[in-house]
This record gives sequence, C-alpha cells and structure tokens, in this order.
Amino acid sequence: MRAPLSDLPIVLEDAAVVVGSLTILNDIALTFLAGAPSVLVGPNGGGKTTLLRLAMGLVAPSRGRVTWGGRIDAASTRRAIVFQRPVMLRRSATGNIHYALRAAGVARRECASRTAELLTLVGLSALGDRPARKLSGGEQQRLALARALAKEPQVLFLDEPTASLDPAASKAVEDVIRAVTARGIKVVMATHDLGSARRLAGDIVLLHRGRIVETTNVKTFFTNPATREARSFVAGELLI
Repeated sequence: MRAPLSDLPIVLEDAAVVVGSLTILNDIALTFLAGAPSVLVGPNGGGKTTLLRLAMGLVAPSRGRVTWGGRIDAASTRRAIVFQRPVMLRRSATGNIHYALRAAGVARRECASRTAELLTLVGLSALGDRPARKLSGGEQQRLALARALAKEPQVLFLDEPTASLDPAASKAVEDVIRAVTARGIKVVMATHDLGSARRLAGDIVLLHRGRIVETTNVKTFFTNPATREARSFVAGELLI
C-alpha cells in the first residue's frame, strides 16, 4: 500500500504576490516543517494573512513558487485554514461539525462519534445543541477549529485566532492549539499577540512591508533578536 502523500515541508521559494501595482509579498523564502507551531508576527499590512493564504494554496504566487511535500499542485485535503472572523452556519454547534464532517467525506454512521470527539477536543461538549451564532466569540473560534479539524488536516493555518478575545477565551483557544499540536498537526499562525506567540511558537517569522525581516526560534527572537526591526518590535515600538 502506498503511503499517503504529505504536504510537508511547505517551501516558499522567492515567492511574491502582486495585485495590480501593489506588491503585497516579495522575495519570500521560507520553509514550514513538522513540529511546533510557526508564528507570523508584524504590524498591520505586513502581509501575514496573504502569506497564510499563499501557503494554504488559496493564492497563487505572482513570482517564485510554493511546493507542498515537493509537489507544485496546490490542491489538497490535508490542509485547513481558520480565518479571523469565521462564519457560523445557521445550525447548532453539533450541526456545524456534522456538516464539516460530511463535506470531508466522513461516512454518516461515523459522524456522531466524530462530532462528539471534536466537541470534547475544543471544550464545547456541553454546548452541542446551542445555535452556533449564539455562542460567544471565543466559543465560535473553538467551533471553527473543530470544523477545520473535521478533515483531519496535516497542516492547520490560523489567522489571528485570539483577536478581540478576553484572557479566559484566549487561554481556551491556546489550549486547543496545544492539543492540536500534540496530535502531530503542524500549526502556522498569524497573531498580533506577542504573549500568545511567546507561549505557543516554536519559531517566529517577522514580516514588515511584505518582506521577511527575521525568522528564528522563539527564544532567540524574544531574548536576542538579530535585526533592528525585530528589536524595536519586541520592545513595543511601532514599525513604519
């Protein structure tokens, strides 16, 4: 039996994204490997969301290329993405996950047990019957994570998963990310929350004006950043 294809490593080779006269990303050379989360940080407009979409395969590079496990075909069922403001279906929390499972090709007879497992993983077992749109912001974010995990991805992209959440809700989301990582799923996450980055990341990528300023392990980034921009960013200064 042939082993299933892997999407890792994801390699971006001198990749650029240009829309009209606007260069959103330029000269991106980056590799995402299995292991601890890779966290993208940087000021607004730096290109973090576009980089997630590029690595996911939702955006084609204008120059350069992206490969997944050595392949250039962007189509995959082994990658999933959760955007900053996920849309909830007009169904219960259980119904949202059941829909995602069926869309992923899971047999109907397996959906009930898989739904219960995913609700437990994201800490929403007691809220399965509640309308998804009545959940709090943090609960909706965790439900969106459960839906993304329905397709059993190898790589999970997250865009600002704790944005606008209070500390308790942020911790609950971070706990899910740790649980996902413990299952061997590679997380690539964009965030403005340096505390979250420090707690979750294995490596940090600092983006500014569409370019990579610095990429290194999390400890080095916060204790001994190599570039002036990184030192300023860690110190809380504005990058303009």
